[in-house]
Amino acid sequence: MKVLQFTIPVPHDKSVITEHVYLPFHYPYLHRHKEIQLTWIKRGEGTLIAGTSMHDYIPGDLFLIGANLPHVFKSNPEYFTSNSEKMVEALTIFFDPEGTLSSLFNLPELKPCLMFLQQHYQGLKVPSSLISKISQLMTNLQKASRQDQLVYFIQILKTFSNIKCKMQPLSTFGKLPNITDNDGIKIGKIYNYIIQNYGEPIALDEVAEIAHMTPESFCRYFKKHTGQTFTAFLNDVRINEACKKLISHKFESINIVAYKCGFKSVTNFNRVFRSITGNSPRTYLDCYNNNIISIKLAVS
Repeated sequence: MKVLQFTIPVPHDKSVITEHVYLPFHYPYLHRHKEIQLTWIKRGEGTLIAGTSMHDYIPGDLFLIGANLPHVFKSNPEYFTSNSEKMVEALTIFFDPEGTLSSLFNLPELKPCLMFLQQHYQGLKVPSSLISKISQLMTNLQKASRQDQLVYFIQILKTFSNIKCKMQPLSTFGKLPNITDNDGIKIGKIYNYIIQNYGEPIALDEVAEIAHMTPESFCRYFKKHTGQTFTAFLNDVRINEACKKLISHKFESINIVAYKCGFKSVTNFNRVFRSITGNSPRTYLDCYNNNIISIKLAVS
């Protein structure tokens, strides 16, 4: 994927970088960097695009993003309105096992930690059972002095290496080609336009115009640089948003969800929904509700 190569400012006296973000919305362009990234969402909702996969995020979610994995935390459309008072807040840790930390990761005691990171180079969403512990360690690391920061960092690594259950990767994205900044900005603008306008009819001509290409050239360009057709990505975005609307229970009917997510007919919506999720919208919603009931019964 052609994405922005991002350089994380690394102070000469630190090996683990912390970043606290409190802004109207997240950095809006697809990008990647050599550092592994651990991000705790404290405030804000939206969609994490990792490679060509999409994941909803809400406050409390915690994501590990592998080195050089293209990604963007795309805030929901309401964050970009001129009169919006919404803010996003996140705490992120960046580290490079092959940089100044390489000697640390070469220690035999840290071999399990290095193996975990290598096995999960495509990233993961941290299990809810570990979020409280890891987010507290991240907060402690942010506030600690330089020596103590490494202590908390190793505790975070140890927590990850002790995970025994199989984790689903954030992305199945394969080997990355060479990149240019211009292509990264171009793809980022296309993604931004689609995500912000998915509920309206989106013609191929208008998206091609954003990329300053003919429709034919744009289709080839998009497929080559993302591994997906334009239509497939647009459908992914629309169904992802439909799923969020369905489980929020803030809708009058499934038909209205279909139309609000840009589908002209319910029949087409049902067909695309099933092809992407494996279930009909009604079955998807029933399964979600049943899972919620099961969790409540287990807690009570």
